[in-house]
Amino acid sequence: MANNLFSMKGKTVVFTGGCGNLGRVMVKALLEYGAEVVVPSTTDRFDETYDEYRKADKLCFIKCDLRSTDETKAAFAATYEKYGKIDVLVNCAAYGGGAGGKACEYRLDKVSDETWAEGVDGTLGVIFRCTREVIPYFEKNGGGAIVNIGSMYAVMAPNFEVYGDTIPWNPPTYGAGKAGVLQFTRYCASALASKNIRANSLIPGAFPNVTPQSDMAFIERLGNKAMMKRVGKAEELNGALLLLCSDASSFMTGTTITVDGGATQW
Repeated sequence: MANNLFSMKGKTVVFTGGCGNLGRVMVKALLEYGAEVVVPSTTDRFDETYDEYRKADKLCFIKCDLRSTDETKAAFAATYEKYGKIDVLVNCAAYGGGAGGKACEYRLDKVSDETWAEGVDGTLGVIFRCTREVIPYFEKNGGGAIVNIGSMYAVMAPNFEVYGDTIPWNPPTYGAGKAGVLQFTRYCASALASKNIRANSLIPGAFPNVTPQSDMAFIERLGNKAMMKRVGKAEELNGALLLLCSDASSFMTGTTITVDGGATQW
């Protein structure tokens, strides 16, 4: 492990959104590469395949509503108290319309102020708050790494022909918030470089949660919009994630890595 360029051994990671469909897979990759991972979330969705990491005190779930500044502060403080440091923050959590499988009104003339505010806060505001709260712990550590999870809709518009008449469209708040995430990442990279804090982004393409109940015709249409003519598998994000979280990316900051099968290159 120690000779592995992507080793996470000895690193403590706070991973927001780690209980999501993609988050759980990425959390397991970090655990397999030696990290201690803390997941602040409202619901613990880790199954028995994570038990060995819990028993080894490598995986820690903290009940936390990331909408709340006080609860967010408390989650970082609890992480520091338990492990004595924080090395990496992965901002993957999202809530509101278009996030976490939740639909909202997407017709521009029908979007309320409340829907807009919640959707943008659930993609961009949550990342701002978590970044703000982790900085003092990185300073104690002499540095750290931030990895912000974006979206292909941060750099391209949804093709609404893909959705058809039965699938809810991706709402305007989601792409607008995720585009802000990419700019906020660049801002953090510039503002925090003197503190030895790196900030990079990871853009997933289409990574739907495919279940027996999924509309496979929709999945096929979505996959056909990528050069590789398919949607992504969750584990295909792990290589880019490990690069950005580990010392393998020690001279990378302000960078965005896209894992989308070529969808955003057309």
